[in-house]
Amino acid sequence: MSHHGSHADVADILIVGGGSAGAVLAARLSQDPDRRVTLLEAGPAYAAPDFPAGLRDATVIADPAHDWGYTSRAGAGSQSIPTPRGKVLGGSSAVNAGAALRPRPADFAVWSEHGLTDWTFDDVLPVFRALESTPTGADVYHGRTGPMPVRQHGHEDLSPAQRGFIEAGVALGHKRIADFNGAEQRGIGGHAVNVVDGVRQNTATVYLTPEVRSRPNLAVSGGVTVDRVLFEGTTAVGVVAADGTEYRGREVILSAGSYGTAAILLRSGIGPADDLTALGIPVLVDLPVGQRLQDHPFFHTIYALAADDLTMTPAIGALLWTASSEAVGDELDLHVVAAHPHDAPFSPTGGAVILSAALVRPESRGSVRLADRDPLTAPVIDDNYLGTERDRRRMLEGAKLVRALVAEPSLTPLLAGELTPGFDGDDDAELVRVIETNLSVYGHPTSTAPMGGDGDPWAVVDARGAVKGLNGLRAIDASIIPQIPSTVTNLTVIMIAERLARLVYEA
Repeated sequence: MSHHGSHADVADILIVGGGSAGAVLAARLSQDPDRRVTLLEAGPAYAAPDFPAGLRDATVIADPAHDWGYTSRAGAGSQSIPTPRGKVLGGSSAVNAGAALRPRPADFAVWSEHGLTDWTFDDVLPVFRALESTPTGADVYHGRTGPMPVRQHGHEDLSPAQRGFIEAGVALGHKRIADFNGAEQRGIGGHAVNVVDGVRQNTATVYLTPEVRSRPNLAVSGGVTVDRVLFEGTTAVGVVAADGTEYRGREVILSAGSYGTAAILLRSGIGPADDLTALGIPVLVDLPVGQRLQDHPFFHTIYALAADDLTMTPAIGALLWTASSEAVGDELDLHVVAAHPHDAPFSPTGGAVILSAALVRPESRGSVRLADRDPLTAPVIDDNYLGTERDRRRMLEGAKLVRALVAEPSLTPLLAGELTPGFDGDDDAELVRVIETNLSVYGHPTSTAPMGGDGDPWAVVDARGAVKGLNGLRAIDASIIPQIPSTVTNLTVIMIAERLARLVYEA
């Protein structure tokens, strides 16, 4: 029932964005048959059996047909780099590499510095266990019956190059880790993934099952790009789509991700007052939206595989998670990931392995801003990678770690030479230049609308996702993470949605 560009029926809860958080929220909040939930997704809203092959097959990462097409400024030497984000039900969980790792206790300890007293590792571990279904690992850390299947890669699951990578790390003195989601993370081992038999398990398929989609109190609409939140005074009463259609809700939850949620808040007049005024947007609340963006800088070195074994599955296989020489306390601030591309026509042997270094506890903060008021204009994303000297030095250590691994006899014979970036000296200054001009996104943007207590000057939402100074509006997604964790973020976003669905809505 719609008339004059408006949906007359009012949802109890209107969720914007059906990704890693939004799909979870829609499934959980519609469990109460008396609560009417509407989920608006900008991309296609495929039903579970109908996902295209590019979204099912976990070797295909960042399927361009289901991507926002964003770019970002990585840093001084990389002014414009691709910044993939899923534009489909399931969001980036439908296009990512399927990495399934939790943050460490040390990551959540940092959150308490923002006045968040009940987001410790002990607080969130039961939620991580409840969302997971995995056959391995210790019961104290793992769940057996949750909606999200997680599989820990063992030795037999990996490609020869990934096994050689692990043996090289052990030879360099790194501890062998059997379960990164268990008691210890410092070391090298097989990756945990939410991939089963080569099929990526995204939040749309595991939470928005055919049974859930058939609930009469849940409406899921694809192809709806949201412009801004509608207010009566300081109370949210719905949203306006880019085509002018109004959707009404007694409460609005933004789950459009670190870029999308920030952009919608800004277009709604919620953000830094000077920036909004300069764009002619009336200021509703002056809050530091988009001012604390974090993501992990990623530096890929690609090697041809030796011609006698060109196995390139699994796509994501092994991880070294360790501390730089400048790590503080028990933080583990470096990742090296061993992964394979979908195919390797660029390799003279037809096979390749990508060894990628990431700085996973960066100091640098970037920003998300609006270029203009048009909801179809991409936001201006500045990662500001390696924006401090300490970040630059630690990233250099990560790149040198890759080269040390490749020099080990357990890995060297499996490789047929470096393809990119093709650096073969030992001049640190030159290697830093190569890193800075070849940065990529790890794809874990957080903290554009951070959670925080009353005393946190950077807080945009409170510890339950409620936007400060307003009624009826929450943000629940990666944007509210106060400080980026030292690992991939997907399970954390799912955990946040699961936890706030309980704490806020199961009174």
